[in-house]
Amino acid sequence: MYEIAKKIHSESIVFDAHLDLGGIIYNNRVKGKKEVLNELFLEDFRKIGVKFVIAAIFVESDVVEMALKRGLLQIEAIKSDIKECEDFMLVRDSKDMEKSIRENKIGLILSLEGLEPIHKELELLNTFYELGVRGFGVTWARRNLVADGSYFRYPEEGVLGGLTPFGIQVMKRAEEIGYFIDVSHINDVGFDDVFKYTKSSIIASHSNAREVNKMPRNLSDDQIRKIASRNGVIGVNAYTEIVSQNKDEQNIIKLCDHIDHLVKISSDKNVGFGFDLCTKYYDNGRIQDVLKSHEDVILITEELLKRNYSEESIKNIIGLNFYDYILKALN
Repeated sequence: MYEIAKKIHSESIVFDAHLDLGGIIYNNRVKGKKEVLNELFLEDFRKIGVKFVIAAIFVESDVVEMALKRGLLQIEAIKSDIKECEDFMLVRDSKDMEKSIRENKIGLILSLEGLEPIHKELELLNTFYELGVRGFGVTWARRNLVADGSYFRYPEEGVLGGLTPFGIQVMKRAEEIGYFIDVSHINDVGFDDVFKYTKSSIIASHSNAREVNKMPRNLSDDQIRKIASRNGVIGVNAYTEIVSQNKDEQNIIKLCDHIDHLVKISSDKNVGFGFDLCTKYYDNGRIQDVLKSHEDVILITEELLKRNYSEESIKNIIGLNFYDYILKALN
């Protein structure tokens, strides 16, 4: 199976729809490190054929009052690192995606993970777009001025909120500008509002199936169907607790159970990877993910082969679905 998996990867586009590169690169560069992309990611990306990554700009809760400043600094950190790493390039449009393939570079697409950096200024959507940001997750796991986020557990809380009036304006403006919209992390009420107030295709860049792991952070079957109904894509998440709350099940087998369920409820055209690998982000010695690194992605391919997925379906899931989606979104 391993040799077949290697062959599939040699012929394929592998696409990771969620990696916290903004924070990872910024945190390393403020310590004086350079060429962070080369040092931490290049070898693994090349081994398994990663061609594109959605690079998340994420602001931690303890500095959320400085979200605009921190977001801008992370974007600058990514761009500065790309200049030092010739194997990488910033992707702004479909022509850049085609150029990335043609020149064998790894394309990075910027996305905001939560809209805290725009605060309550609608025009900042234009500013971030000019800086190269092409997508956004509406929320992270907290409330912002656009909507309420979803929690990983079920804490005691007051009345859940969906999109705010400002949030509805954001959705409409985002579609006019040309952003792709990501519903990972938003709560159920907000999810429904996003679909009510938008018309475009939607992604969930890094979310799993609630039926496989019952937590509000994961997607219900109805939500999976809604995303598929608009030809959206769901990126399976490799973060340990999002895969399973049972430590004995925090493994690739369980991760592939999520893929099975997502494909069953939608199709093999609506599922991809959005691993949210956090070990290099937190760097605290704790195992954050069921994959040690991107190199382990080939183990998922092996497991899907064992589950009798066709090579065509596997190529869709490991990258082609997100590639097609983003190519169209950036056209």
